[in-house]
Amino acid sequence: MAEITAEKAERPTVWRSHGTDRRSTRTLRLRTSAALLTVTVLAVLLVPPLVQLDQQAVDLAAKLQPPSWEHPFGTDDVGRDLLLRCVYGLRVSLLVGVAAALTATVVGTAVGATAGALGGWVDRAVMRVVDTIASVPHLLLGIFIVAMFRPGVWPVVISVALTHWLSTARIVRAEVLSLRSRPYIDAAVSGGASRWRVAVRHLLPGVLPQAALAAVLMVPHAMWHESALSFLGLGLPTHTASLGNLIQEARGSLLAGQWWPTLFPGLFLIVPTLAVAGLAGAWRERINPRRRSELML
Repeated sequence: MAEITAEKAERPTVWRSHGTDRRSTRTLRLRTSAALLTVTVLAVLLVPPLVQLDQQAVDLAAKLQPPSWEHPFGTDDVGRDLLLRCVYGLRVSLLVGVAAALTATVVGTAVGATAGALGGWVDRAVMRVVDTIASVPHLLLGIFIVAMFRPGVWPVVISVALTHWLSTARIVRAEVLSLRSRPYIDAAVSGGASRWRVAVRHLLPGVLPQAALAAVLMVPHAMWHESALSFLGLGLPTHTASLGNLIQEARGSLLAGQWWPTLFPGLFLIVPTLAVAGLAGAWRERINPRRRSELML
């Protein structure tokens, strides 16, 4: 009996240690993600004005040189510096990703909030439309949309935005349905508040954290989608230094054994994605205290 009591007394200490390990791991992940994202943003903002070189300058005598002190990322098949090309490509891909994510979040929030707030047949009709659009693969629908325009930034933004608002609409609708059952919403309705006032004053502020988190997570997704379209030759013009175009241009070099024209643009896609995912995970735990407390057990 004494041994069982002693064993039970030791368990809280084990849980506490386990929770401490999780907190330290989460802190390390958060700091690493913040550092990677900071380096990425500083590179995008500072490298072009500080490095007085033309990223489109062709030097056939220096083509396909491996990484060196003069060219840290090497050169491409026409002698252009890959570091500058990757930084400019990341700027374009970030612009497309942020613009598409904001547009998709606004559309998804409006649709989801309307469906959740009105309910009834409106909710059912809107969600059936969402399910119908979601049944078509994103990339296939994006190709169909962008093929109707000339290659450019805004057709890609429209294509990505119109194929990525569905998840935001579902998240916002679920959050609105959850908020509608709260006592303060019943009190506002009993006090004579109109549907519009309840939606603007109570429901919309309650869903904004979830919508903002969805927008942040959508930025790297939109960047990958733009890169896929550009890789297929349907996205940005070939002379524009986007990450998808850089990877597409490096296919022949990779087959010939030159790995650097493909590796570094790919890393410029992967690193921001991992950084945003790490920060978004910490944000999700902060706005969901119940899940955070469960993780610390």
